[in-house]
Amino acid sequence: MSSPLKTCLLKNLDYIPYLDDRGQFPEQFSKKIGVYAIFNENKTLQLVHYSRDIYLSLKQHMVRQPQGCYWVKAYVIDKPNRSQLEQIKEAWITENGSIPLGNDTQFSQWTDPINAKVSMTDEEKASYETSDELGQIKLLKTVARRVQEEILERLEPRKIQDSFRFNPKLKEKGLLDLK
Repeated sequence: MSSPLKTCLLKNLDYIPYLDDRGQFPEQFSKKIGVYAIFNENKTLQLVHYSRDIYLSLKQHMVRQPQGCYWVKAYVIDKPNRSQLEQIKEAWITENGSIPLGNDTQFSQWTDPINAKVSMTDEEKASYETSDELGQIKLLKTVARRVQEEILERLEPRKIQDSFRFNPKLKEKGLLDLK
């Protein structure tokens, strides 16, 4: 039996458009477990990661880092196996010759919920400091909704036909993440 590391070299996998000509994410990765590599418009590697649902992860990354999401390569496995996924991920990074920014200094921007609190105006910060807990929650939700609208406006030129549903519970904490 050949090793998955030998059969799934990054250079041997095809580039797949992040969005097809209909503005859809690659459906073949829906509910699929595997390792994926994300490339920018110039096909420069941005991130290597793995997921239990590659399709949903690709949507998350598009919301967080749309400027880096133009091409994807993926290797799907049948059963969850973290050590196998980690081995493939590390092999792809090594094969690339350098650590992609998404696996290095920009890791949190690619993987963590978006912190809407950093977009608070001075007036909102002052109001937050003087509000009770309920007032703070309401303010954080308002700021999160504003940042959400800004994100969706930034995505408009990509003509994405899929919808994005943000987790309403996280908005109360000033965070944005897809549900």
